[in-house]
Order: sequence, then C-alpha cells, then structure tokens
Amino acid sequence: MPLKVELKAGERLLIGNCVITNSNQRTKLFIDGEAPILREKDILTEETANTPAKRIYFAIQLMYLDDDISKLREHYFTLTNDFLKAAPSTVAIIDKINNLILTQNLYKALRTAKQLIEYETELLNAATSSSGLSANSNTDSNTT
Repeated sequence: MPLKVELKAGERLLIGNCVITNSNQRTKLFIDGEAPILREKDILTEETANTPAKRIYFAIQLMYLDDDISKLREHYFTLTNDFLKAAPSTVAIIDKINNLILTQNLYKALRTAKQLIEYETELLNAATSSSGLSANSNTDSNTT
C-alpha cells in the first residue's frame, strides 16, 4: 500500500537522497517503494541539532537516511550514554529507541527520539523555572 503524503505550497520532502520541492499549491503524492522519506519539518541539520537530545535525533536521522546503522553506532551510543548520565529519568525512552534501532525500525526510532526532545525541553524548562531564571529576566538591577 503506497504512502500518501500531502504537501503544502513550497513544502519540501526528502526521499532517499533527493529533495522534492512542492510548487505554489497543495499537492498529494502517493509513494510506493522502499526509500527513506522525511518531511521538511522532521529534518534536523547539524546546526539545528543544538541540544543533546537533538544530536541523538540527528544521529538516528543519518542512520535512517543512509540505511546504515554501522557508521554511526558508536557515536550514537556515546551520545545516549552521556545523556543517560545527565538525565537518568530518560532511560525508558532511550531503551525504546535502542530497541527500535536494533530491530531496524529507524523511522519509528526517529519518532521516539522526538519524544526525547520534548522530554528534554520539559526538563530544561523545569530546571530554569526552579532556579528562578527566565528568558525575559533583567539581570541589570542598577538602572537609574
């Protein structure tokens, strides 16, 4: 059964190593076959992988797009082990990702890695709010 993808005007889609850019109107595609497929909104670049969880996602993304776990296996496990040391509460999510990778379900591993990014954001927000820091706080209290 083919995969149905609806693209917004100007939206891009990655199929294998090809980038497909939609024209100026909504389009519906039916894709049949075995190739890695990612929507533009699901793609991270090296520059946007700027947190530990996003770096884990990026490593999985590269495994998925190359359809090759072996190239990044050691790097991935280094990233996840460091992440677990910093945030042991993520063990269930990382175990699930690991199992998906080991069973060659790389797309599902990517989807689960998004949960890891969301959880990381929650942890960072909780740490920021509990320490009394905020993005809008004024650190210069000597205004006259």
